[in-house]
Amino acid sequence: MSMGGREPGKLFVGGLNFSTTESALGETFGQFGSISECKIITDRETGRSRGFGFITFDSPDAAAAARSAMHEQELDGRTIRVDYANKREY
Repeated sequence: MSMGGREPGKLFVGGLNFSTTESALGETFGQFGSISECKIITDRETGRSRGFGFITFDSPDAAAAARSAMHEQELDGRTIRVDYANKREY
């Protein structure tokens, strides 16, 4: 099955509370499987969270389970959006 330009093990997480940390995000999503990378995107100048991040699972099945269970759930008082990340074009 083709993912059509998406990375099957990598999830985009949007709508994050600006105070949510990478460790808290990883802990929340770690219940679905082993995570190889967890990154919250920050503003280059201020270092403040931009309210979204990416989680890469070792297994596409774990990513699928996390996406299905966590989309539109509440984390740190905010309803988050979870979807597959698009592959970056270089």
